Amino acid sequence: MKSLLDIKDLEVGIEDKTILKGIDLCINPGEIHVLMGQNGVGKSTLVSALMGDPKFEIRSGTILFEGEDITDTKADQRARLGMFMSFQNPEEIPGVTVEDFLRAACSAVRGEKQKVVAFQKELYKTMDKMQMDHSYAGRYLNVGFSGGEKKKTEILQLLMLKPKIAFLDETDSGLDIDAVRTVTQGIREFQNEGNSMVIITHNAQILEGLKIDCVHVMGNGNIMRTGDGELVKRIIREGYNALEKDGELYA
Repeated sequence: MKSLLDIKDLEVGIEDKTILKGIDLCINPGEIHVLMGQNGVGKSTLVSALMGDPKFEIRSGTILFEGEDITDTKADQRARLGMFMSFQNPEEIPGVTVEDFLRAACSAVRGEKQKVVAFQKELYKTMDKMQMDHSYAGRYLNVGFSGGEKKKTEILQLLMLKPKIAFLDETDSGLDIDAVRTVTQGIREFQNEGNSMVIITHNAQILEGLKIDCVHVMGNGNIMRTGDGELVKRIIREGYNALEKDGELYA
């Protein structure tokens, strides 16, 4: 099987600080990978660098997407190739409605201008899946939205853009139980054999009902341990210190 995303010996830094130190990771179509680890170990840096955030300098290594070297490719080009990122703290964009934003984004990704009526019909159908009132389509993007509303809107973007790979950076943080369930439902709706996801989380609830292929525990700027879905349960139950104490974190 041809890999979707292949990361080789990736070193990333910002100014005079090296954050990631030789990351190797291969993701195939249809797979769900989970990134875990204590705060500040480089999880968000990794997915931001993969999306082409210019704040982070790639100092060595390569990023291959569907066999194409995208190490030096800009963020908007990566989005057009089929890469997507959901942020911990989505930006507010006054003056731009959710519908206008999504229609412009879909036009860019799909390579053709979206017809207003047909696009609105598609948007409303997708909003129904996310249990979102249609009135949100006319509101300015994330302006005055609660934390849960912002995260639902991120998943709405995911479902509309239909990327080949999605990076979800703590999409479940700050959500109540019902909002987490709605977000999880959206993730299940998105996932199929042709796309992949990388989910950063500290909470197993968002993973319920998903078939987890790999769990990667990060520390010291690298992947220190890889396992299956059972590893999530153990970390939630015992914490990262238990793995380190038993000598398993660096195994």
